[in-house]
Amino acid sequence: MSVSGFTSVVLSCRKLLMHIAVSKGANPGENFVSYVQYLSDNHYIPPDAKDWVDHIREKGNEANHEVNIMNKDDAELLLSFIQMLLKVIYEFPSAIKQRTGSSDKPA
Repeated sequence: MSVSGFTSVVLSCRKLLMHIAVSKGANPGENFVSYVQYLSDNHYIPPDAKDWVDHIREKGNEANHEVNIMNKDDAELLLSFIQMLLKVIYEFPSAIKQRTGSSDKPA
């Protein structure tokens, strides 16, 4: 963002969705749609956020498969969603575990 690499930001957001899915148990080597479906089926994406993910898919495909330059608004919008998703999936669970000393292991 700081160097106005908006197309790169859009592509990175798309790629991050894939990596998040794999880190949460999706099979590596699948296609993008399967990663999005995995995140949805396993409730990592809030139900009302499917439109966000679809927007990332569309913009990512446009940036990846066509010769289109993304703009600042595109990049900021996608980045804000990815930031929220990263916080919900990684940052918040980690913070409460550190605070309470809990782990993923059942009691």
